[in-house]
Amino acid sequence: MNLHLFSPETYHKRRESLVKGMKSGLIWILGNDESPKNYEDNTYHFRQDSNFLYFAGISLPGLSLLIDIDAGKTYLCGDDRSVEMVVWMGPLPGINELGQQVGIAHTLSTQQLQDKLKEAADKDRTVHYLPPYRGLSKIKLAKYLQKSIAEVERHISLELIKSVIRQRSVKESQELEEMDKALTITRDMHLEVMYEAKPGVAESTLVSYLMSAAHKQGVDTAYPVILTKDGQTLHNHDHHHVLEAGQLLLGDFGAESPMFYAGDITRTLPVSGSFTPLQKSIYELVLAGQNTAIAMLEPGRSYRDIHLACALTMASGLKDLGLMQGDMEDAVNQGAHALFFPHGLGHMIGLDVHDMEDLGEDLVGYDTDIGRSKQFGLRSLRYGKNLHEGLVLTVEPGLYFIPQLIGLWSSEKKHVDFINYSALSKFQDFGGIRIEDNYVITSGGSRLLGPPIPKKVEEVEFLMAANRPL
Repeated sequence: MNLHLFSPETYHKRRESLVKGMKSGLIWILGNDESPKNYEDNTYHFRQDSNFLYFAGISLPGLSLLIDIDAGKTYLCGDDRSVEMVVWMGPLPGINELGQQVGIAHTLSTQQLQDKLKEAADKDRTVHYLPPYRGLSKIKLAKYLQKSIAEVERHISLELIKSVIRQRSVKESQELEEMDKALTITRDMHLEVMYEAKPGVAESTLVSYLMSAAHKQGVDTAYPVILTKDGQTLHNHDHHHVLEAGQLLLGDFGAESPMFYAGDITRTLPVSGSFTPLQKSIYELVLAGQNTAIAMLEPGRSYRDIHLACALTMASGLKDLGLMQGDMEDAVNQGAHALFFPHGLGHMIGLDVHDMEDLGEDLVGYDTDIGRSKQFGLRSLRYGKNLHEGLVLTVEPGLYFIPQLIGLWSSEKKHVDFINYSALSKFQDFGGIRIEDNYVITSGGSRLLGPPIPKKVEEVEFLMAANRPL
């Protein structure tokens, strides 16, 4: 069985680094269990917990990692598969063998783990654990630690959270290689849509093509597919429309690598094969905003400042088109541009598409120097603090024409000094445009991860008119 693992030394070094950031006690990192859809034996596709993957690598249900900081021992915890389970699900390596593959010499059965945690509780030893995001994990923590659910949530280890964030925020070279793999597959998925999108084709048909491109490589998507003619809805997972001439098609989707690192790419396409002049004018503003942001990527610069610079570029372009007015620096400072750009420029990405969001978005993306804004639009920026070498993030500006939001702001006469509401009527059915790529911060700036995916107007139109290569 190919478990797609790094070397045992990799996981050993990661665990050593984790322990160095902690004082004493036990660290318990839960893996995920199977999760039933509608009855126990009919489960959702299994996805291992990302923190468990980072420190122990094994993508199998029913496992956890226990580290005794004071004794200097690490245990892989779980039970060997029974013969009855082998009959139904096939054989697996035993817990001892699995442990050896990730550099762990000691193992505990489920019962031995419970006994060890009970002993720790009896001796009043601290058990550090991360925030549980699944109900089953909360129940397991409560049962094994002899706490109520409310107590489990109160005693989450901030010390452990901060230690994990520090470590996972800097990607190793082998992690970047995995992300390049994910983005190579992601490119194939996007090219499928570029070749096949045309009037009369259903969104669901295009989804089947891009999913096939991922499944041919033995991987799955990193998050639910967004592929819609209604791009003004930021996270639109509905695929029931049949495409019509003149529409835009927004596709935001990406593959996981065999080791579960995510790709996250967005492209916006003209269903007719060519952008209309109006579509092209907005598209090129988004691309200019992205280019502004990319040029600013370097260690020491805050992503909040880059977000605002990108917003200013796009707002200035909207003013040139007659959609905004007044001083654009004031408009961006007051948040008027968020009518068209209501989300953040990007987020961290790695083993999670929103990397480590389970550990707390503000802890991951902000610090004592740069706090989260309360302003509409800017408050949705998931990462605002200073960039550093080894950080990987998305750069994904967009411009959207959301009828409900335009109607609300117009009725409230919101930002009337900056927004020309009378000019927006022709954008009622425009939709939205977003362009997204993934970058790693380097010592001298940044590097695009994965192969380039067509995004210039002439590139997109050429691909959509081309015959599929044999």
